[in-house]
Amino acid sequence: MILSSSIKFYQNKLRFLIAVSFFFSSFLLAQSFEINPISGKDTINYIDINGKKQRKWIIFGKLKPKSCYKMESKVEEGNYSDNKKIGKWTEYHCNGNLKSRIEYENGRPDGYCIMYSESGKILEEGTWKNNRWIGKYKQYYENGIVQHEFQFNQNGKREGEQVYHYETGEVMIKGNWLAGKENGVVTEYNLDGTVKKTTNFNNGEADLASIREFNQPNNISKKTLSDEPANAPKKSDLIVKKVEEVDPGKTSKGPFILEGYHTTYYNKMLSKQGIFKQNVLIDGKAFFYDENGLLTRIAVYKDGFYVGDAPIEDH
Repeated sequence: MILSSSIKFYQNKLRFLIAVSFFFSSFLLAQSFEINPISGKDTINYIDINGKKQRKWIIFGKLKPKSCYKMESKVEEGNYSDNKKIGKWTEYHCNGNLKSRIEYENGRPDGYCIMYSESGKILEEGTWKNNRWIGKYKQYYENGIVQHEFQFNQNGKREGEQVYHYETGEVMIKGNWLAGKENGVVTEYNLDGTVKKTTNFNNGEADLASIREFNQPNNISKKTLSDEPANAPKKSDLIVKKVEEVDPGKTSKGPFILEGYHTTYYNKMLSKQGIFKQNVLIDGKAFFYDENGLLTRIAVYKDGFYVGDAPIEDH
């Protein structure tokens, strides 16, 4: 009789434990939460009974164990609706500084987007839709000066007036684009605002007969090879010699000659970026890599002469 009562007691206790276990399993499925390390009390990261993310979410570093984030560091935060991101989402660098703010609609970027460097400087801003920039877009130098001011059509192709700036803010190049290609007169400027060169384009093709080059201002200092530092890259490093080293998506027609602003790649790695004249980089940057493909140096050129190196960590 005593044995029978003991068995019944343990059976009832087992049923109770199973019920409690089931209750907490259901609760955790319906509301997965963490304690906000800032307030110490707010519950976040809600999952409904169908297993879908809803409402406000904050992703902390402990959910990304193989990353550079600390366990308590914020990685990103924003709102979900049925597992899809909606509204403004904010992402952070590992050092805690802002990385980006992006508007989402139905799980996809759709609206204003701004991106920052690890040091907190604005890198890019514009409108992002269907995985492409549309409308007005700006890219910045590390010093905060606007580098590019572009206009994109609804298909993500550059269209309308496009403007390039020097690092000091003056206009470097200005012209019109149509369906992603230069169309009409493209004007290059000197630092003092005077016209340096004009070229007429038709559907991305330069009319060589239309090119007009103007006398340089007298206040531009004339340099010689002896003025360059001993560690200056060789002049041959500035010359584009291979057909492989061209702008992505463009094909070479006739003689391979770069004139004006271009970005070139070699073995799919960024090689040179800036203004060219007869295939020689005049104003811009040249990128150098080791045998493993790691970026080791960024040489800066002005008026065809080496003036120093740019920080590698910014690229």
